[in-house]
Amino acid sequence: MRKVYYIFNSKTRTYDRVYPNTAQKVLTWLRSFLFFLIFGGVSFLIFYLCIQTPSLKEVQDENSRLLAQYRILSQRLDDAMEVLEGIQQRDDNLYRVLMNAEPVAEVARTSGYGGTGRYDELMDMDNAALVVETTQKADMLAKQLYLQIKSFDEIVELSKDQEDYLKHLPAIQPIANRDLKKTASGYGYRIDPIYKTKKFHSGMDFSCDMRTPVYATGDAVVASSKWETGYGMTVELDHGYGYRTRYAHLNSSKVKVGQKVVRGEHIADSGNSGKSTGPHLHYEVVFKGRKVNPVNYYFMDLDADGYDEMLRMAENHGKVYD
Repeated sequence: MRKVYYIFNSKTRTYDRVYPNTAQKVLTWLRSFLFFLIFGGVSFLIFYLCIQTPSLKEVQDENSRLLAQYRILSQRLDDAMEVLEGIQQRDDNLYRVLMNAEPVAEVARTSGYGGTGRYDELMDMDNAALVVETTQKADMLAKQLYLQIKSFDEIVELSKDQEDYLKHLPAIQPIANRDLKKTASGYGYRIDPIYKTKKFHSGMDFSCDMRTPVYATGDAVVASSKWETGYGMTVELDHGYGYRTRYAHLNSSKVKVGQKVVRGEHIADSGNSGKSTGPHLHYEVVFKGRKVNPVNYYFMDLDADGYDEMLRMAENHGKVYD
């Protein structure tokens, strides 16, 4: 019902009816409109913040689950990349070394995908940083897996024509040491046991009793069998293909210069000759005149777990005997 307004007339002492003009009517309408607009907005806000509809609650729960799944996926991708990195290191430092192949270029493995707008469509999503980072990890893993498969394909092709090469390659430990308990010290800088100074140890030491059998680690020709200063009684084998091996601090040699030997043949007995602090075998691998880390040349003797354990033990300073 429309409100009716009156005003007291003092002359006639009666109430006269008041009729509002157009401007007053519009002002009254605007006040009512603004009141209902503000009231409706506040009511909607309170409803939105305090009272969730079942569909809205379901969407929010789904978003939370997706966010948790992305975080788990990101962590699993990190774990997968760590495993792949170990495979890549073994490929470069073992398989490709054995096949005389150059390591895969680091830039090829670490370079990202071209184009600056590859992930633009993901930037409008909630938690865009996490989504983009996880997608980038998945892309990088896929790329590096592809490169690794191509690398293994290359190794397989190289190995097909290198049967003789593989026979001559140093590929086993020089003494019986499957449990690895005789591993004493690896390749690298160590403290000299006699002079107590830091010195580069150019091979691997194996602790063993006197007269423990020493074996040729690959088919070869005996290059020398003699006493050498510091090394004591020493046998050196020429495997061809740029490889030589040295067996030092021996008690006795079982071979002569020029003699052909095969992998696993008994060529000497361990001892304590030369600059040595106890019975052991010092073993070196030389490739193209440069002494290299022997730990990369036991692939016929160790499975994957044994190889990893040998790497760990070789990195440790261990006990140096010479």
